[in-house]
Amino acid sequence: MSSTVDLTSADVFDIMHTTRAMRRLKPDPVPDDLIVKILDAGIRAPNGGNAQTWHFVVVKDAAIKKAVQVIYKKAYDEIIGPRYSSAAPPPGSDEAKYHRQHVAVEYLTDHYHEAPVWIVACVNHSEGLSEQTSLIRMAGASVYPAVQNMLLAARALGLGASLTTRHMCFAEEADAALQLPAGYLSYAILPIGYPMGNFGPTGRGSLKEFVSFDRVGEPWDVLK
Repeated sequence: MSSTVDLTSADVFDIMHTTRAMRRLKPDPVPDDLIVKILDAGIRAPNGGNAQTWHFVVVKDAAIKKAVQVIYKKAYDEIIGPRYSSAAPPPGSDEAKYHRQHVAVEYLTDHYHEAPVWIVACVNHSEGLSEQTSLIRMAGASVYPAVQNMLLAARALGLGASLTTRHMCFAEEADAALQLPAGYLSYAILPIGYPMGNFGPTGRGSLKEFVSFDRVGEPWDVLK
């Protein structure tokens, strides 16, 4: 894709290529009808057996968001932050870009609760799925496509959002702060708001770095 992008394009591929993690959000309210559009996009996603065990909690309550932000920051301070400080830049990035990403992550950590609205993506495990490890992994496969649909919808509507899962470092504590009932587990939180920055091309490595042919490690000669 060209480095010059048309940010007004409604083409799904253009939207996918410019759906950045927008970690700096304005506190301005987001109209409810836009959140409804995002949620409706979410439930159009594929899911195992069309069982639709997902559940989405729209959170605006300041006290709930602040309680979760404290946990989110604890996960950064104790687990994520040290990893960032010692990790090499990921594919498609460099030292300068990775530093900017780190600064943005720190900003989100401190201002997480200030996003005007969150969508908490949950799975209802009340049917006993939580007792089987393999089925827990399958459950994630049935909620994350919905999360991606919602991120793309937010981008199409000019709203900033990001996929956050760090609260799961302290999952039981976070789910309690979210006041989830028994059997419901959170898999992601999407803070949503109008972005302070600009949309643009996502930074990724070359496709051939991540694709094999027939067996892991075997190059596919279609990818030059």
